[in-house]
Amino acid sequence: MRFLVDAQLPPALARWLAAQGHEAAHVGDLGMQAASDAVIWDHALASSSAIVTKDEDFAQRKVLADNGPVVVWVRLPNTRRRDLLAWFATVLPEILAAMARGETLIEVT
Repeated sequence: MRFLVDAQLPPALARWLAAQGHEAAHVGDLGMQAASDAVIWDHALASSSAIVTKDEDFAQRKVLADNGPVVVWVRLPNTRRRDLLAWFATVLPEILAAMARGETLIEVT
C-alpha cells in the first residue's frame, strides 16, 4: 500500500509504515508541509496514495467527493510518538483490511 502522512502526524509514522513494507511519505519530506488540503489531496490522488490524517477536513471532503484518494482518519488525541506508533501497529491490520474491502474513508479510534 502507498500512504501519504499529513502534517499533523509525525514523519516517524511514514518511516514506520515504510519499515512495515509499505510505500510511505510525509508531506514535510515532499516539501508540502504548508500545502493546502487541495494540493495534498491532488498529490495523493495522482500517486494513488491513501492520506493518513488527523484533519477532519479530509474526512468531510471524502464524504462529498465522488472520487479521490482513500482517507485514513486518525481519531486519536495528541500523544507521544512512541505511543502513536505502538497504537498504529495495532490498528494497521484493520486499516489494510478496510482498504482491501474497498472502503475509502477509514476512521480509526
